[in-house]
Amino acid sequence: MPDMEDPCHELLLRLAGRLPDRQLWRLRDWLAGGALDALARALPLTLLRERVAITARESLLLNAALLDAGADAGRLHAVPWVDQIDEVDYTFTSESPERVNMGDSEAVVLGAVLHGRPELVDVRGSWRRHRSGLGPSTRIVLVTAKAGCARLTGELQRVLRALGTHEPGVEVMPEGIDLPPYHQAALAAAEPLLPGMVAQRV
Repeated sequence: MPDMEDPCHELLLRLAGRLPDRQLWRLRDWLAGGALDALARALPLTLLRERVAITARESLLLNAALLDAGADAGRLHAVPWVDQIDEVDYTFTSESPERVNMGDSEAVVLGAVLHGRPELVDVRGSWRRHRSGLGPSTRIVLVTAKAGCARLTGELQRVLRALGTHEPGVEVMPEGIDLPPYHQAALAAAEPLLPGMVAQRV
């Protein structure tokens, strides 16, 4: 399981902002719960249906994560490639663009859930909005961790859903990973989310 979990988590991390939230959170939940067989069936079809192209690096991750878990090789090879991912369809701010007092209870609960965990490096938050201006802003929780990224993603998603966020934006990044443009932009606008936690990111 861990051998396939890490490349699959990185792949799903890199698909943030490219797959719809309603699909991405569920795929991540399946990974956190060990349902690689369901993920192997669903992810290639989802990429094809949503016409999401992947990079050569992401293609390697896709095959490493899902081929041995039962994914259809023909579908894996049918996912189109792109040289690189540069465009981010979202803008990020440190505060909600709607200027309402949101998320205080979320921060308190997240603080209780994450308190004292040695694998954590940093916990930040930012607000995401589509460049078109359509739709509400979405809170993005950005966690940097030394280990257990897939399971932590699933845990935090379930916490946020219990608090009323139906499509939680949780990005748990392995320490030292080469971040995609989406996460670079989100972190550039982010502020520490948990009171008293010293951020170690530069």
